[in-house]
Amino acid sequence: MPRAALLLLLLLAVCGHAQPPELPAAAPPPPVDAVSSPDWEADMRRFAAEDAARPPPRGAVLFVGSSSIRMWDLDAAFPELATVNRGFGGSQLRDATWYADRIILPYAPRTIVLYAGDNDLEAGRTPHQVREDFRAFVQRVRRGLPHARIVCLSIKPSPARAHLLQAVHAANVLLRQEAARWDRVEFVDVAAPMLDGGGQPRRELFLEDGLHLNAAGYALWRRLLLPHLRP
Repeated sequence: MPRAALLLLLLLAVCGHAQPPELPAAAPPPPVDAVSSPDWEADMRRFAAEDAARPPPRGAVLFVGSSSIRMWDLDAAFPELATVNRGFGGSQLRDATWYADRIILPYAPRTIVLYAGDNDLEAGRTPHQVREDFRAFVQRVRRGLPHARIVCLSIKPSPARAHLLQAVHAANVLLRQEAARWDRVEFVDVAAPMLDGGGQPRRELFLEDGLHLNAAGYALWRRLLLPHLRP
């Protein structure tokens, strides 16, 4: 074989086995199920506008979660406390974790009250997935606010979602167990007092939709929660 042809073959062999240059590592994409819906940006902009118009106090008690939080008049319910309401209706537990950088951490709350899991179960999340989502929430908060207390309200039983009562109970058992694993994380059972003697949701605590709380329902929640919010 001519020398030139031999050199060409050797050069092609070397190039074929050469490693490509290393590229900078790209940031990994978020998990597919990291957030349950992409529709919360309007809520985030609303919160930002509220902050600009009336900056919330730092070191307050921050409430976050779904519509049961959003619809709660915290100023009337807890006049003795500085509170911040960051509930957004229809959200799931994963959403609170996803948006923590925008609606929890900037306020440096001393205590965070979380209510979520209701919509999660209705959407098909299992009790074990809800428990894992709660663990991820606690881990996210701990990274940004290592000294903040977290108070987790149990998932409420409701007439409109009576078909989920077994799943609600199972999820609450797991949430209680998970909360017990962490320092400064508390679980408040609002579910048991919302059941009647037959184990069914007490309709007198709900609006006509059978899903959201009325004044009596929120009064019950305040009574159960307030001892966990005092400094």
